[in-house]
Amino acid sequence: MTTTTVAVLGLGAMGLPMATRLAETMPVRGFDIAEARLALAEAAGVARCASAEDAVAGADAVLLAVRDSAQLDDVLFGDRGIAAALRPGAIVILTSTVGTDGIQSVAAALAERDIDLVDAPLSGGPARAGAGDLLIVVGATPQAREKAQPVLERLASTLTVVGDRPGDGQALKTVNQLLCGVHIAAAAEALALADALGLDAERTLEALGAGAAASFMLGNRGPRILQAYDDGGAEVLSQLDIFVKDMGIVNKAARAARLATPIAAAAEQLYLLGAAQGLGSADDSAVIRVVAPQRLSN
Repeated sequence: MTTTTVAVLGLGAMGLPMATRLAETMPVRGFDIAEARLALAEAAGVARCASAEDAVAGADAVLLAVRDSAQLDDVLFGDRGIAAALRPGAIVILTSTVGTDGIQSVAAALAERDIDLVDAPLSGGPARAGAGDLLIVVGATPQAREKAQPVLERLASTLTVVGDRPGDGQALKTVNQLLCGVHIAAAAEALALADALGLDAERTLEALGAGAAASFMLGNRGPRILQAYDDGGAEVLSQLDIFVKDMGIVNKAARAARLATPIAAAAEQLYLLGAAQGLGSADDSAVIRVVAPQRLSN
């Protein structure tokens, strides 16, 4: 057991399993606007709180997941921002992929209150979160990393420190998402081509996975890509809209660095087309339906 008290804001698909995992070894407070999620968290040993401010008051660490940098600013410094409720010496652990824009200014604003920002974007789904099997990359000062260590080690099987500044974690996660987004799009194109050539989809996927064309995303998304044409599509484990956001972050960062990323730009267009076609809330494997709206073979 550790005495580190953690506040988890948002008990959704990732927040709840992370809070549950942490509550096994440390005091955890949780807040969510959905009563059902609060009830599930309470049953798992998480202390339920009536508001985000109540959850973070007196906490040593706050686990924060937001959609983008604008939401990060609002959660921390908006009309009901939590920064004012945090105690001096606390840390904010940012687990989202929001890009590098504004991270330094957020860190500076928190530092004025004697609060450290730990930039720790993560990878892995809900099951891995509950098992402490996440991949987390960290950018933070040594002092902040030391404070965050009990929390991060409890959640991660692979914990990589990439730099001493908030923003370093976001930079590496941006590179990671370039590869992930391109690999998913490439896998969808490959399996659409296999279908157009009349190949058996399952046998094709098995053969590709055993050779030089194999990749994590082909193995992980491939079966779901084949389910994209089923009624209801594949189970939603990662929404297509996430890669609309993340590939936007990738290409914005590349433009700022004056670096050409034509493959990433093409992949972003596929995800944008998918969202425009109403697939934004579908699993990201549904990107194959942008390339090939219908299967050609049975």
